[in-house]
Amino acid sequence: INPVILFVIFSRFRIRQETRYLLLGNALLSDLIYLVFYTVSAALNTAHVHLPKEACVLLLFLLAVAYCGGLFTAAAIVLDTYIAILFPLRYITILPPSRTKKIIVLLWMCSGAFPGIFFLVLSSTHSFVPCVLETCSVPVILILTLNGIDAVKLCFWLSTTVIFLCLSLMFCCYAILYFKTKQSGIWEGICSRASVTFLMHNTVLFFYFFPLLALFVESFLCINIVVRLQTGIWVSLIVCNVLMILPKVLFPFLYGLRYREISASLRSIVRRKHLRQVS
Repeated sequence: INPVILFVIFSRFRIRQETRYLLLGNALLSDLIYLVFYTVSAALNTAHVHLPKEACVLLLFLLAVAYCGGLFTAAAIVLDTYIAILFPLRYITILPPSRTKKIIVLLWMCSGAFPGIFFLVLSSTHSFVPCVLETCSVPVILILTLNGIDAVKLCFWLSTTVIFLCLSLMFCCYAILYFKTKQSGIWEGICSRASVTFLMHNTVLFFYFFPLLALFVESFLCINIVVRLQTGIWVSLIVCNVLMILPKVLFPFLYGLRYREISASLRSIVRRKHLRQVS
């Protein structure tokens, strides 16, 4: 569904002139890139194809960039919702489409710089040894990284801290929005649009937060030798192959198809006729 929604966003001039749709398209693009490269990695590991060291490092770097891009864009979507609800009269001046495009470029620059620093540290400390990269699998390399030198562990904990800060920022924005709009009457009824939207956002936020929390706990247990290495690899496999994929699967359905303009455009494509606007 991601390519279809992306086609709708970028083929409709009116849709791609709105900030929320530009951020949505960037998030879907990041998730699509991540899913494609992760599927390629899983297929190569299933076929027992051993990638060269440079190709494995490049694949891991692209996965890290795509994941950070999706996470940072999700945080930007939350901030966009926060500004749109609390500052409706100044929203157009704060986030016009031209500024949104610059923000998207900045998000991609941050997404590339953040993993780049991590990979430079790994390269300078010679942590990319052939035995580690023999199986170019994210869960395996992750669990072996946690048993590496102190510099690698420090980079991992710093990365985890930044990700948790992004998720905490998203949670705080949602909490502020709830308490600011609690007395406005839009929360009446469990099936109200505000209640469903709030539940939808928090569901995606939970599925972003829970896998990282599971990795954090599992990493702490592995470092303190509470669980065996094989058990840690199995837990990392479940987290990376199932839990971290769930929010990327739910995102287009909970966010993309919920917008009336996108769903109407998709229906018009399926029916092969253009919808006429009625004033």
